[in-house]
Amino acid sequence: MKIYIQPIGKVNKEILDFLSTNLEKLFGDVELLEPIKILDIAYNPLRNQYCSTILLKYLPIFKDGITLGITEEDLYANNLNFVFGEAELLGKRAIISLKRLNPEFYGMQRNDFLYKIRALKEAVHEIGHVLGLKHCKNRRCVMSFSNSILDVDYKDIFFCRDCLNKLRWLYAYRRGKDIL
Repeated sequence: MKIYIQPIGKVNKEILDFLSTNLEKLFGDVELLEPIKILDIAYNPLRNQYCSTILLKYLPIFKDGITLGITEEDLYANNLNFVFGEAELLGKRAIISLKRLNPEFYGMQRNDFLYKIRALKEAVHEIGHVLGLKHCKNRRCVMSFSNSILDVDYKDIFFCRDCLNKLRWLYAYRRGKDIL
């Protein structure tokens, strides 16, 4: 499986490089694509945010992998005040926003390491959804739902044992369907 990282608008190069390196260690082949312009139709001026669902649908699809959109813009979906990301369950695309992962957003001092780790957690989380995982009740699992930045900070970068077993089962099931 290949992960295509699609920057949307201007995105911090250090974070893109950090994600590329670490997602490659976790999932395999990664390709960093050229940035694309953010879609004006996804912008909601009343909220001063972009709709993640609209942006998600405009990300390119690659037959051999998953597209992970990354933006520094603030995102929302459905009736939620904001989202760290969104994904197509068992689909091909996911998106994350770096806006609320930045410690400076909360009035904290700059902390590049914390910023990068938060971005990695949310990237792995959304890729997990694309692979077929739903939210996990284990608050330490990367698939745990994050209602706030405190939840992001509390969870780990990795899948828990139960989620890993589900991924193995989903992979075996998909391979079986390809054989039959």
